Amino acid sequence: MNEILELDRISLTYHTPSGEIPAIGSISFSVENGEFIAIIGPSGCGKTSILSIVAGLLKPSGGEVRINGKKVVKPDGSIGYMLQKDELFPWLTIEQNVRLPLEIKGLKGTEYSEKVRSLLKKYGLWEFRGSYPSELSGGMRQRAALIRTLSSSPDLLLLDEPFSALDFQTRISVCDDVYEIIKKEKKTAVLVTHDITEAISVADRIVVLTKRPSKILNIHDIDTDKTLSPLKRRENKDFSAWFERLWRELNYENK
Repeated sequence: MNEILELDRISLTYHTPSGEIPAIGSISFSVENGEFIAIIGPSGCGKTSILSIVAGLLKPSGGEVRINGKKVVKPDGSIGYMLQKDELFPWLTIEQNVRLPLEIKGLKGTEYSEKVRSLLKKYGLWEFRGSYPSELSGGMRQRAALIRTLSSSPDLLLLDEPFSALDFQTRISVCDDVYEIIKKEKKTAVLVTHDITEAISVADRIVVLTKRPSKILNIHDIDTDKTLSPLKRRENKDFSAWFERLWRELNYENK
């Protein structure tokens, strides 16, 4: 086992003027190097909170998270976080946006400039390097956001519903693009999504959560052909069976 991420009995309780609100019960699972994990669950069950805890942005009420065996206590460069919106700075060009994480770390040498140029060329954004985000389509902006996340060479990518702001046709195309980039760069990824079909199309395993306070209802190994793109996986003969199974878990076994 080559585990890059371990969640060990993490829990979360929010404290409000009216009392305590338990959000996450007790959750434990691990992610192996190179895996693509998807997390699904009912609305409000704490999926995004789990990513925030893994990223060190939110302190759990109990348990701990370890990355490469080291306890997470604050954000660090080993984690890349891609949000629902691309969050590109509108006053910077695409190349400047992609370069930004390196500049924040003080990495401005020729080696790092070449890395940015290489990523832009490799993933079809080189000719748009001088363009501003407003001049690109939503799909291209998401691709630029992912390349920006990759520029600092994180060990683990956290994806918080990164396609939800796109229209249906675009999100399917961008999902293919993002999946291909993550696999080519040999990255480990954890995706939070409310879209069952999206989870099946990209994930090696799917973690199904219960309603709040969330616990793990099931962890499924998705046995579709891993060499296929997400779009081609949707055409797989077992796809509908997986959808029905997960839909049933979320809507009937999760009451």
